[in-house]
Amino acid sequence: QLQLVESGGGLVQTGGSLRLSCAASGRTFNSYDMAWFRQVPGKEREFVAGINWSGGYTYYADSVQGRFTISRDYAKNMVYLRMNSLKPEDTAVYYCAAAARITTMTVEHQYNYWGQGTQVTVSS
Repeated sequence: QLQLVESGGGLVQTGGSLRLSCAASGRTFNSYDMAWFRQVPGKEREFVAGINWSGGYTYYADSVQGRFTISRDYAKNMVYLRMNSLKPEDTAVYYCAAAARITTMTVEHQYNYWGQGTQVTVSS
């Protein structure tokens, strides 16, 4: 089993920044592709950003391209999501997810492990 714990959410004003963290434990971290998803009440969970197992490939949703950056630290078994120029529409619960060598990074059901989520609220 791989355990994922998110942190770093909170309340921020429009235009502000946050950095979300995801701590992984329990299995070999560097074997997993990692991603961030988000969900608002009444809507499906949506892909935000992903990074492959080697760190050599990243992919972003169009809505966050150029504003968000995903990264990983193998020494600390951590994945980060740096969020800049935040907008009210970025308000959601953000989830960290992991999967072993998936084929399509944006597809939710391909991920085997999920964190509990962290709330991000952007005020206008």
